[in-house]
Amino acid sequence: MAAEKLRDLSSPIDVPLLDATVAAFYGTGSKQERSAADSILRDLQNNPDMWLQVMHILQNTQNLNTKFFALQVLEGVIKYRWNALPAEQRDGMKNFISDIIVQLSSNEASFRTERLYVNKLNIILVQILKHEWPARWRSFIPDLVAAAKTSETICENCMAILKLLSEEVFDFSRGEMTQQKIKELKQSLNSEFQLIHELCLYVLSASQRAELIRATLSTLHAFLSWIPLGYIFESPLLETLLKFFPVPAYRNLTLQCLTEVASLQFGNFYDVQYVKMYGILMGQLQTILPPNTNIPEAYAHGNSEEQAFIQNLALFFTSFFKVHIRILESTQENITTLLLGLEYLISISYVDDTEVFKVCLDYWNSLVSELFEPHRSLDNPAATANLMGLQVSSMLPGMVDGHGSQLLQRRQLYAGPMSKLRMLMICRMAKPEEVLIVEDENGNIVRETLKDNDVLVQYKIMRETLIYLAHLDHDDTEKQMLRKLSKQLSGEDWTWNNLNTLCWAIGSISGSMIEEQENRFLVMVIRDLLNLCEITKGKDNKAVIASNIMYVVGQYPRFLRAHWKFLKTVVNKLFEFMHETHPGVQDMACDTFLKIVQKCKRKFVITQVGENEPFVSELLSGLPITIADLEPHQIHSFYESVAHMIQAESDSQKRDEFLQRLMELPNQKWMEIIGQAHQNVDFLKDQDVIRTVLNILQTNTSVASSLGTFFLPQITMIFLDMLNVYRMYSELISKSILEGGPYASKTSYVKLLRSVKRETLKLIETFLDKAEDQPQIGKQFVPPMMDPVLGDYARNAPDARESEVLSLFATIVNKYKATMIEDVPRIFEAVFQCTLEMITKNFEDYPEHRLKFFSLLRAIATHCFPALICLSSQQLKLVMDSIMWAFRHTERNIAETGLNLLLEMLKKFQGSEFCNQFYRTYFLTTENEIFAVLTDTFHKPGFKLHVLVLQHLFCLLETGVLTEPLWDVATSPQSYPSNAVFVLEYTIKLLSASFPNMTTAEVTQFVNGLFESTNDLSTFKTHIRDFLIQSKEFSAQDNKDLYAEEAAAQRERERQRMLSIPGLIAPIELQDEMVDS
Repeated sequence: MAAEKLRDLSSPIDVPLLDATVAAFYGTGSKQERSAADSILRDLQNNPDMWLQVMHILQNTQNLNTKFFALQVLEGVIKYRWNALPAEQRDGMKNFISDIIVQLSSNEASFRTERLYVNKLNIILVQILKHEWPARWRSFIPDLVAAAKTSETICENCMAILKLLSEEVFDFSRGEMTQQKIKELKQSLNSEFQLIHELCLYVLSASQRAELIRATLSTLHAFLSWIPLGYIFESPLLETLLKFFPVPAYRNLTLQCLTEVASLQFGNFYDVQYVKMYGILMGQLQTILPPNTNIPEAYAHGNSEEQAFIQNLALFFTSFFKVHIRILESTQENITTLLLGLEYLISISYVDDTEVFKVCLDYWNSLVSELFEPHRSLDNPAATANLMGLQVSSMLPGMVDGHGSQLLQRRQLYAGPMSKLRMLMICRMAKPEEVLIVEDENGNIVRETLKDNDVLVQYKIMRETLIYLAHLDHDDTEKQMLRKLSKQLSGEDWTWNNLNTLCWAIGSISGSMIEEQENRFLVMVIRDLLNLCEITKGKDNKAVIASNIMYVVGQYPRFLRAHWKFLKTVVNKLFEFMHETHPGVQDMACDTFLKIVQKCKRKFVITQVGENEPFVSELLSGLPITIADLEPHQIHSFYESVAHMIQAESDSQKRDEFLQRLMELPNQKWMEIIGQAHQNVDFLKDQDVIRTVLNILQTNTSVASSLGTFFLPQITMIFLDMLNVYRMYSELISKSILEGGPYASKTSYVKLLRSVKRETLKLIETFLDKAEDQPQIGKQFVPPMMDPVLGDYARNAPDARESEVLSLFATIVNKYKATMIEDVPRIFEAVFQCTLEMITKNFEDYPEHRLKFFSLLRAIATHCFPALICLSSQQLKLVMDSIMWAFRHTERNIAETGLNLLLEMLKKFQGSEFCNQFYRTYFLTTENEIFAVLTDTFHKPGFKLHVLVLQHLFCLLETGVLTEPLWDVATSPQSYPSNAVFVLEYTIKLLSASFPNMTTAEVTQFVNGLFESTNDLSTFKTHIRDFLIQSKEFSAQDNKDLYAEEAAAQRERERQRMLSIPGLIAPIELQDEMVDS
């Protein structure tokens, strides 16, 4: 192939041949031709001398792809080898690139046709600048400005270069350049900005050329966020920009520039200019977009420029108000334009575009919280004063006269916009997580299949905003909601969406009203909704109303607790919905039922006024009819709810009777199946029977999860039969796998059998976990499981072992603690060796077994440590190896379990008589392994625990607990005065070998620092964090995991703030103690 001779770079390259090769690579030829061309071009690109041919290629080719190929080679050299090149080569290339740019952009025709090529050359020039300017190319900005004045096209391109430069230095520099270099470039740009400023103003005042003006505005937009303020406010710049605002062609770019200016934050030095700018802009805006325009409609029918204008307008208003709203509150004239601006913004908030709405919503949220914060003390000065321990009488006058009256005035000022804002929030409320019924794109009402996270985030912000709005004026909030609801009833405003958003809004302000107002409000709301359900026809309509009734009642537990009649009506309504086969309605009915019962359970077990028996008893009599139309998973949820009611009954005799009535149906079926099995054991092998067994067990698990200890009579009845079924199914599984090979474990029959085994284990684990600490329960249930469960685990093929066995025994050890010590050897024998063989082949297989295995080990190390000491050294080595294996895992929860387990072991051994022996064997290995994961970016989430392990190891050396040397006395030529000195030296060697890019002095300084700060965790941690960033292991990456603890503390502070404002955390999510006395 002729192209092979391109590889010889000793003479100037054959450009036509290169053109042909590039064309073959991008061409439609055969696959062979393309891959041959690819291989040649790749070799050329990797050849260190290729860049010397770039000038020759660019001068002699007309092919754009070839030019780009040459520039790609050049870009690599500039990025990685520029500073190593001789000065004359650097200058030659610099001048060559500058010349081509000037040559192409000085002529209108070539500038338009070669636009892509010029853009790429501009990028190359800026890459060179990052190395050369300011030190080696002082005259760059003056040269550029001088060239710009020679022709309008050159000027347009100079603007493009300046914009690129600003973006490189201010926007994209992180991780690309050192902090020192960025600082130097920023200072240079600042000091030379006068020339650029003059050039921009000159163009804007003198040029008539649209492209040039657009390029200049676009460059200004990039510069405005960082230039010295005098250039903006003490020059004609703002006036010039405002002149361009009414011109349609420049409207969007000008508005973006003004938005940059509006979002600048500094003192109040230029307030006068800001007021003036806002006033002029508002005057012009009323001509462009009269205040009575229907903005949402205009947006829907507008072209992309007009839509962008509305988006930019939203950004301008929100940026300006966020920083400067206070200066507009000073005079009546300013207040008028301020309120007009808020009107525009409310109108824009109705635009049907998610991004525009997010911008507006973000601002509304910050405005209402700013208006609300000072009013918390104003609404209730006495409460606040008491909190501060002050006498009320001395507080009140001052609060209301001075500061207080200002606050009230400010509240009054915004009352009008806030009322409109409430309407906006009610009309556009996002869907809460609990609502499962949605309208699909074809307009049908269906069950939601996927959660939309964006909507959930939006709901949280809207909910918070609406709660602040409700606190600012409860009466207005209530009036608007009830007015909108009556329009739904009268039919003048009835649509699915209107009803949905209204009910979501009603549900979301739960907890923000005082009790008597909430009672009055809800009586009307629930009554209207139930009426609406009666009078509306059509299945879809009914489903929508049903979902809204369920959502609203689920949000107000306090109201339901106080009003038995309503509670009973609501629950009976839910039972009605449980027969409604419309998708999603039954699920939501069961979810809401569970939610309400958890908050009001006592109400159902006491005999209410006017009733003959407790509601639970009535419910149990009608149970078969109520659940007749439910799916199995819904029935389980229903049983869980009823069990919550039974759990609230304090009389044990009644409780057992209720439980027996509740379990009547499943128990009857269970007895039938066991009875048949006694006559013919093959009956249990039928798939339908297996499904029924599974279903019965799942029902039991649901009830056990609610009842805890009180489930004892029921589990005692089925326990031994259940273990027999478990053993039999287990043998069936092993037999199938033996006969059918590895694929047998994937068949539906084996999967079904395994589901029964898993459910059995889950039922026992749920019961033992929830049962209160009663040793006799452990004695009754643990011994019978040793062989059917543990023995079975050991006997099974690896693919047939259930990971739930491990979690069950972890629960048992955590529950019964030291009483399990004598059983640990049996547990070890059954699960240890065989599970390790499954999980140490690689990091992927049996993920469930991994996590649960380490959880079991941790339970044993915590509660049955003496049993670990009795292990042989071989077995202990296996345990330690498996722990190291765990924290090397990139799967976060496995690594964390491993690290927690390691800490547990280190602490327990430190206090035992085998301390020296253990640490002699494992100290250095542990230190090695922890440093390995600590400095590996895949393990960042474990940072906090890595630090704790290292701190523990280094503290040990200080305390003198270790009385024997950690170094090997036999092989080590020198002896050390103490373990601390030995470990210090060992650590320096270890890290120096791992980080050849760091000097020994840096490493020594780090290790000494560690030893000095072992007793102060926060200094110790900061020290390690700095080392990681300095060692370049973690630079230019996302390091948020290293700061996870600080972030968690911030989240807790935020939660405390939310708890202090009624309603910000929904009552349904609060763990309220007064559940329902």
